Amino acid sequence: MTNNTLHDAADKEAEAPKKSIAREYTEAILIALLLALLIRTFIIQAFKIPSGSMENTLLIGDHILVSKFSYGTHIPNEIPFLDIKLFDDIVLFSKVPQRGDIIVFKFPKDERRDFIKRVIGLPGDFLEVRRQKIYINKKLFEDTHARHTDPASNDSFVPRDDFGPVLVPEGYVFVMGDNRENSQDSRYWGFLNIKKIRGKALMIYWSWDRIDNWVRFERFGKILE
Repeated sequence: MTNNTLHDAADKEAEAPKKSIAREYTEAILIALLLALLIRTFIIQAFKIPSGSMENTLLIGDHILVSKFSYGTHIPNEIPFLDIKLFDDIVLFSKVPQRGDIIVFKFPKDERRDFIKRVIGLPGDFLEVRRQKIYINKKLFEDTHARHTDPASNDSFVPRDDFGPVLVPEGYVFVMGDNRENSQDSRYWGFLNIKKIRGKALMIYWSWDRIDNWVRFERFGKILE
């Protein structure tokens, strides 16, 4: 009885119409695109560094991988690849980044653009910059990643070198580029809403020196910290 049942099922399967090769390829491509979109949206995404605001940690031409779930799950708020915003950000299981994390976020002044900076001030921090030195809660911050290309300005009203003191609000962080004299960051446009963070920069997977037209093999696989 068991053999007859299996035999009958096999006969029915043989009688079923076979998919065309074109349809099979189309379905495979659509599934692959869907998986790629899900991975890009919720798990990991690649970004290219276009400017020197994070030198020497990140160089122009570095390509990095960014974790999309380090600070919570972001529900997409725009049509993929079209930059058409549908609704405000929805973030589930939101998590505050740690001081020193390198993050990618939507630029508050133009959310069509992605910026990358380092988290310096956390919610509740009392932060001040005095002659290029950072003080957090009135203590000198050990600023090991900072790159200074110019001396401190004598003009105390220049936010580049002298800023604050300010209190970082709840739900926000204060970010700065490592290349301190060449970075548009929280010193100029204010605090960053944590909900605008797209992810945490993890590593460099490719690097191209466009000036010398050379691949920077030594930067492949570099963990960002």
